[in-house]
Amino acid sequence: MEKAVTIYDVAKAAGVAPSTVSRAFSRPGRLNAATAERILRVGAALGYQRGGAGRDGAGSAAGAAGAADMAGAPGGGPGRPAAHMIALIVPDITNPFYFEIIRGAERAASEAGFTLVLSDTQESRRLERDALERTSSVVAGLLLTSTRMDDSEIVAVSRRTPLVVLNREVDGVPSVVTDNRAGARQAVEHLVDLGHTSVTYVAGPEASWADRQRWTAAQQACLERGVSVRRVGPFAPTVDAGRYAAQAVLGHPGSAVLCYNDQLAIGLIRGLGLLGARVPDDVSIIGFDNTLVADLVTPGITTVAAPLDSLGATGVNGLIGLVTGRRRPDPLVVLPSMLVVRGSTAAAVLYRP
Repeated sequence: MEKAVTIYDVAKAAGVAPSTVSRAFSRPGRLNAATAERILRVGAALGYQRGGAGRDGAGSAAGAAGAADMAGAPGGGPGRPAAHMIALIVPDITNPFYFEIIRGAERAASEAGFTLVLSDTQESRRLERDALERTSSVVAGLLLTSTRMDDSEIVAVSRRTPLVVLNREVDGVPSVVTDNRAGARQAVEHLVDLGHTSVTYVAGPEASWADRQRWTAAQQACLERGVSVRRVGPFAPTVDAGRYAAQAVLGHPGSAVLCYNDQLAIGLIRGLGLLGARVPDDVSIIGFDNTLVADLVTPGITTVAAPLDSLGATGVNGLIGLVTGRRRPDPLVVLPSMLVVRGSTAAAVLYRP
């Protein structure tokens, strides 16, 4: 079956940016008339259909939003954003970290009389960009969660569509984050109090803002307490990647590990067990985020808790204030973090493989 034409195909043929193509089809009045006419002509020649699924698999959220828009959503209409529809874009809907964020965002949107559309970009920067291009023209505002895009790209999107960023701080764009630095410091302090003299940090995705915050704070806390620290990774934020990380963790003697998230911590516990190391008898492990699964494994994971439900709700409330013009959201909202101690940490015992 012939693959559908995407805005990237039109952009390449017309010699313009994908965002310019999006505006040509959704808001042509914002472009030079000659440019808009040329893009529409190229699109027609290629057989581009606005709102199609596209060959890269992205755009399910935009498709749903577009359908509602055309069906007469409040304030909507062909080529116009639906006045009471907002989109939440997440990197991986299967990651438990996003469950509570989605629930909080949905509750806040419903209470305000808005419909929330969800898009999963599968930890792909390319799919994330495409979802933004497709969705921005058919919704009133966007919530961008744990984005892997560059700051300049995010700022560019915010200039044409109301936007709030979750779990990342971007200058010039309203952002809602948890206190990653304080959380990492609490984790290190806990390990030091247990007698650990070295900490291994298992890093998450290379493009993750939260990962950089956690690693920087862990480094500083270890330096202040006279504890050695090293970093392994980056790794995908998944259980499978955690199992793979076990070899790197045991590559050097040590007794304590701080993981980028709970998923990596769970996988690491399993991987260490296969290599003969016991948690917490031989190695203490701390995760991050206090997701639902952290207390369902054995041993339960000591982890840094974040108010994820509040993260989603706060983001939605700020975005609705921006969309309606009732209230400009704060440039940065920092929500507190708290260490939750469970069975994966214990007094230090140096493990040597």
